[in-house]
Amino acid sequence: VDSRAKKMGRRPWKCYRYCKNKPYIKSRYLRGVPEPKLKIYDVGRKRAGVDEFPAVVHMFSDEREQISSEALEAARIACNKYLVKYAGKDAFHMRMRAHPFHVLRINKMLSCAGADRLQTGMRHAYGKPQGVCARVKIGQILISVRCKKQHLPIAMEALRRSKFKFPGRQKIVTSKKWGFTKYDTAEYVRMRKEGLLIPDGNQVKYLGRRGPLVVPGEA
Repeated sequence: VDSRAKKMGRRPWKCYRYCKNKPYIKSRYLRGVPEPKLKIYDVGRKRAGVDEFPAVVHMFSDEREQISSEALEAARIACNKYLVKYAGKDAFHMRMRAHPFHVLRINKMLSCAGADRLQTGMRHAYGKPQGVCARVKIGQILISVRCKKQHLPIAMEALRRSKFKFPGRQKIVTSKKWGFTKYDTAEYVRMRKEGLLIPDGNQVKYLGRRGPLVVPGEA
């Protein structure tokens, strides 16, 4: 028997690109699901404080589609390699924002001699788990990179290169927010000066104006 008949290659993206069925996730009823290829979601200097990387670039999907974990991992590697080479391994923090939970199925067909006697064709065609993918909406962020302002063009080029690993259309935008926080840059600077925000890793905590008027022990 030909060696190629023993092991099938991965099906092309067009077989699994569209969100046709309901979400089908790993559970106690659905076992034997392969592990996703994407295992690392934060790359670079992820422990950098919130004040160190003010600039942010996002890549978001312009289509409602499914993106396999293999494609997400390939995009992560491509983006990381370019950033490390041209900006330095401590000059950025990249985060994968799409999580592959949806299980893909395959109805395996035999392609060896005498296969027509063994297989059922389209009878009992419900397939077995083959891999996992992320179901993304229009406008959903796939990858985010925070860095210093001088490295913004490098981050945008890195994301442009990782676009080639995905099916469909993606767009790259620079954010008005400060780092991975929810505050606009001007608002962030003002609130930090007023003492309303305190750093908390790569995020900030908001200090509300509520509480006791007099600090205990001072009165």
